[in-house]
Amino acid sequence: MPQLELFHSRRLPELLERTPSCARYRVPALKVALFHADAGDQICIVDPEGMQEVQIQAYDQHGKPDSELLPKHPPLATTELNQWLQDNTQLEATSTTGIQLSAANSRPNQRTYLNIKQALSIYIAAPAQFMAPDQPVPPTDIIVEITSANDEALDLPPALATPNREIRVNACTAEGFTVKAGEFIQVIDVSGQQCSDFVAYDAKALEKGTEVPICPTTTRSLMAQAYPLPGLNNKYYNGNMETMVELIQDTIGRHDTFNLACSAKYYDDIGYPGHVNCSDNLNAALADYQIAAKKSWPAINFFFNTGYDDYNYGTGDQPWSRAGDYVLLQAATDLVCGVTACPDDTSNANNWQPSDIHVRIYSSDCQFQKGNAFRKTPESDFTMTKKTAFHDNFAKLTRHFIDYNGYWLANHFNNYGPIAEYWACREGVAMMDLSPLRKYEVYGPDAEKLLNYCVTRNIQKLAIGQVVYTAMCYENGGMIDDGTVYRLGDSTFRWVGGCDSSGLWLRKIAEQQQWRVYVKDSTDQLHNLPVQGPMSRTLLDEVIFTPECQTSVMELGWFRITNGRIGGPQGAPVVISRTGYTGELGYEVWCHPRHGDEVWQAIWDAGQKHNIAPLGLEALDMLRIEAGLIFADYEFCDQTDPFEAGISFTVPLKSKEADFIGKQALIARKASPQRQLVGLLLEGQEVAEHGDCVRIGKQQVGIITSACRSPVLDKNIALCRMSTGYTEIGTQVEVGKLDGHIKRLNATVCGLSHYDPTKSRVRED
Repeated sequence: MPQLELFHSRRLPELLERTPSCARYRVPALKVALFHADAGDQICIVDPEGMQEVQIQAYDQHGKPDSELLPKHPPLATTELNQWLQDNTQLEATSTTGIQLSAANSRPNQRTYLNIKQALSIYIAAPAQFMAPDQPVPPTDIIVEITSANDEALDLPPALATPNREIRVNACTAEGFTVKAGEFIQVIDVSGQQCSDFVAYDAKALEKGTEVPICPTTTRSLMAQAYPLPGLNNKYYNGNMETMVELIQDTIGRHDTFNLACSAKYYDDIGYPGHVNCSDNLNAALADYQIAAKKSWPAINFFFNTGYDDYNYGTGDQPWSRAGDYVLLQAATDLVCGVTACPDDTSNANNWQPSDIHVRIYSSDCQFQKGNAFRKTPESDFTMTKKTAFHDNFAKLTRHFIDYNGYWLANHFNNYGPIAEYWACREGVAMMDLSPLRKYEVYGPDAEKLLNYCVTRNIQKLAIGQVVYTAMCYENGGMIDDGTVYRLGDSTFRWVGGCDSSGLWLRKIAEQQQWRVYVKDSTDQLHNLPVQGPMSRTLLDEVIFTPECQTSVMELGWFRITNGRIGGPQGAPVVISRTGYTGELGYEVWCHPRHGDEVWQAIWDAGQKHNIAPLGLEALDMLRIEAGLIFADYEFCDQTDPFEAGISFTVPLKSKEADFIGKQALIARKASPQRQLVGLLLEGQEVAEHGDCVRIGKQQVGIITSACRSPVLDKNIALCRMSTGYTEIGTQVEVGKLDGHIKRLNATVCGLSHYDPTKSRVRED
């Protein structure tokens, strides 16, 4: 049984709570969290996905166990929480003082209520076993809802570490302070939807009588973004092109594009003379630091929701930030800083109600990983950008990672580059990381019924050990996602898709239909390492041991899976699927994250004699465009049906007699098609871009969905969603650049797959 770890649970988003007095918290699987409740409070334990064990121990104000907490529930039969309490606290913990909510009987969204009779400290844990790659039951999160007997003020989120200083910036005021190089600055939106101007000056330059502030123009120019975000492009510069601060974490990702802090003149001009303003507040807060007063301050305005539209007009709306959202900065040099809590109550910039900002300063000795916040749904708790099981090994080969769907993935690699990585896959073998794919275990008596109703392919025909690529649609035929269904057993399946929406949709339909099926998120329990290219079979055959009862790598057919181990019978367990996203012979190796290093190293070492190369997202994009493989938000969205997305083969309207979601809409759409995905060959050396218009004369007849320079064809190619009257191969069109009229690139309609249109390479025996 894995050891539990402490989790500092944050209050879930305030904007979507059902009642103001009910606070919701997340306890991740394999974690334990501490909560405090008063007499009269009610605690509800929610198991969103079902079959997740919960262990609870409660203590009164004197540290004595409360043995009467929901006595009708069985005492602790297992000891994970007790062991953690013994190792980490001085509290008494026995099976007779705690309770256990059994996983075996827990249905999705099952709720258990605890009525609190006295003030208690309550430890709640979600223990579980790690999921094996060939097993269907992953550990999953639980939700704790605390309904207070008394209305409570919003609490600050837990500190990221022990703060050196806490600075409260009261509503409509500003505060000045100093930080040393290396220290971290956390700017927190206490109540949500509140703007905060941040300014910083080089402290050493101020000692010499020179003002050297963060420069908006330099920062935008060097970062090539409206504002920095965590990752490689996370720096704020001064006018000398020297780094002032780096953005380490951001839970909101939506800020102002360096407009001016509000000023007296701004309020004068809109009819509010004398209104308190951020510029005057900063003047007062920074007066003691020898910084000259200013009528208006160029500032980084965190949480301020502004931008510029396609017509170059400035826009503004309510901030996206919720209570407790924050940005975490690290000082690159000694700084004098100013932070405001904006006083604007004349617009929606602060949701019409100014509130407090809170600042925490942390020591330079702290270790914080870079990350952006990712939320599955608007009401979900956020998780920071995660590392996959293979991240640290790939990080030895590159620093160029981007945030992809909540995880850090490599864009390209040092000493290789996209072209070399591409050719390694086309001619030899390459390995990459696609662990951010969303995995959901679907199991139970009605699992087949659920999947057959929710996807377009006929799941009833799927054999155990077989994989099928399919679409998932709404009732109107618009696509939710594309993905693959793995049949692991009679009533056990695995859905692998690109986004959480597909898994959440499966769970929603199961609940609506009241089917006996579980849909549990296994994304963090199952990471995958695609090994692709003509030499992939030979390489994996050298690495993967399969028992006699399993299909060997050499025997494995296209869209089939087998179970094996790395190196031998005692090696790390893996699942191998003959699938991929490159248009080449290829496989994906699936393992639990705790075996990631072993799996990666074995494949990498064995691949050296085959000149194996790492493969980044830039090279993958060229490979999949050449092969005519589609990508969410490019070739399809919820307004696009599978026919328009170029995957009509996933909709067997004639052979699948069973009803499925969107079937009637798809029958009508197929009878009267409006658009079709086609390939384009472009003349000249200029590459088209996603969103470019495609025209015949002045009429727009299509739009570019994806494009690249094809290394193997030595031509510029594109995928295009074209009006059905212009899809015949050989049709001459023009790709519009600039405004779509001034500049045109000649192009010819061709087949969707520019490379290996018969798929002979991936089917190779």
